[in-house]
Amino acid sequence: MKTPYDSYTRRKNKYDMLIQSLTKAINMVSNLRLAVFLVGLAAGVVLYLVKYYILLSAVIFVSIIVFIYLVIRHEKLIDIKKFHTFLLEINQNSIKRLEGKWHEFTDTGDEYNNSEHRYFEDLDIFGKGSLFQWINTSKTYYGRSFFKDILGNTPKCIEDITERQQAVLELSRKLGWRQRFQAETMSVPDKTIDPDELIKWALDTETFYIKKWFTIFVKALPVFTGIVILLAMNTQFITFHIPVLLLLIQAILLRIKRKKRSEVFDLAEKYSNDIKVYYNALKHFEKHNFKSTHIKDIRAGMVNNEGLKAYKQLDRLSKIIDNISARHSAFFELLNILTLWDFQCMTAIEKWKQSSGKFLLSWIKAIGKVEALCGLAIISFDNPKWPMPDIWDSKPFIEAKGLGHPLLGQNGVSNDLKIKNQVKVLLITGSNMSGKSTLLRTVGINLVLAYAGAPVCAQSFSASIADIHTCMRVSDDLGKSISSFYAELLRIKEIVNRAESGEKVFFLLDEIFKGTNSRDRHMGARVLIKRLCQLNCSGLVSTHDLELSDLENEGFEVKNYHFEEYYKDNKINFDYKLREGVSTTRNAVYLMRLAGIDISE
Repeated sequence: MKTPYDSYTRRKNKYDMLIQSLTKAINMVSNLRLAVFLVGLAAGVVLYLVKYYILLSAVIFVSIIVFIYLVIRHEKLIDIKKFHTFLLEINQNSIKRLEGKWHEFTDTGDEYNNSEHRYFEDLDIFGKGSLFQWINTSKTYYGRSFFKDILGNTPKCIEDITERQQAVLELSRKLGWRQRFQAETMSVPDKTIDPDELIKWALDTETFYIKKWFTIFVKALPVFTGIVILLAMNTQFITFHIPVLLLLIQAILLRIKRKKRSEVFDLAEKYSNDIKVYYNALKHFEKHNFKSTHIKDIRAGMVNNEGLKAYKQLDRLSKIIDNISARHSAFFELLNILTLWDFQCMTAIEKWKQSSGKFLLSWIKAIGKVEALCGLAIISFDNPKWPMPDIWDSKPFIEAKGLGHPLLGQNGVSNDLKIKNQVKVLLITGSNMSGKSTLLRTVGINLVLAYAGAPVCAQSFSASIADIHTCMRVSDDLGKSISSFYAELLRIKEIVNRAESGEKVFFLLDEIFKGTNSRDRHMGARVLIKRLCQLNCSGLVSTHDLELSDLENEGFEVKNYHFEEYYKDNKINFDYKLREGVSTTRNAVYLMRLAGIDISE
């Protein structure tokens, strides 16, 4: 059976060979272009010297045509090579991901990290070594933004999750389509720049240029002037004063609002590459048939009032911008005066804005949504044994078998977990470095994936919809003059308030109240856990306070679990396996000695 690694390797080798062939073809066309120029030049000189002027004209004409063809062919081959280079890079990165080398990826999404979010920092969603760095392949601004939203927001209904799951599964089976879609977006100049300026440009209309009388006038006047020029050149009825006067009038007309038009043209050209990227991506998207409801919903409404597909509308705009680029040619001023080129381009732009400008934002967002889904689809393709979780609209619960941390790969240890029925809180005890915090993050990050509509790192997984809240890596905030202990209190207060208001909450609390003395810590934790057992929430609490384990025997919905270590050859070892009951081992003294700290009395 072919593995994901086999698929990526085969595709990598294929594109590597194609790129080598394209490089040879590019060099050959480049040499041919030079040869045509030199041969044409030499033949032209010889024919000129022997005065074969008709043959000279034919040689010059043929040489120019062949040279232009080779230039166009050369540019096309370069574009094809660039596209296949992107595909090669995609497969190389896919292999790195499977080999656990994804930490080398440069896009960490660190700008999305937010210490005030209820779980971003604690669960390593963004930043170095994060979920985002592992799986994000979005290249556009909105693609990365939508991926951030998917990882940071819990849907309110099961249908949203199940529809996204279906879309992810469908895309996971379309490896070639996904990779080509990703390659189409890889030419975006800067993925962090919000295209808001382009959107405003598309919505900012100047209706004067599309008034019927004006469009007729700017088309008719150059035609009339051209006819007058021809008549002046070939007849005696019209003197050259009249066409000169007409050209002067056209030149004066072009001075009106010229600065405003230049601003419109400059901005259009500024985003010309982005528009071509969006065009290629939408063309690839709209020409493919999908079955999942979620993707069909994304495609819905992507036609304008004329029933024209989005990519065809962007093709229109791209061609208009190509016409605008003529203003950079050496003879543009003459062309502009003769044809009123600026007005023709402004009319074309304004007509496009009227029919399609208001849809541009939705098209760009559609690309972003598909990009985000493709990132989730990679998880499914790369890990075919990972299941799609069962999500329920019920009291907060979670039940999993073989649950592992998705970012640890083969180094992770799997555990079974159940918070259901008469258990609301799992109290996790264990010595230092035994795996308590990792277990909490394992549960949290798999819940994030589950709510995102992605597979999870487990043999089986089911959970209810609930808002995830964590209190793990709380630190001082000097800017707000807040100590780590008080910051922790604020986090816990939010969890309690959300649960008291009726919201379903799943909490992950690591060494709560560690910033105060042992007496207050124990008392505070005890009161908090009792309160959480009374509310519409469930979760895990890790602690070194073994006395809290008494809550299980006092009739509260608490279940004790622990990690332990063992010693072999005078070395400490951990198996990271979760066991029922309370921890009975200690290792703080050993670890201090291992670190070189003298603790002898």
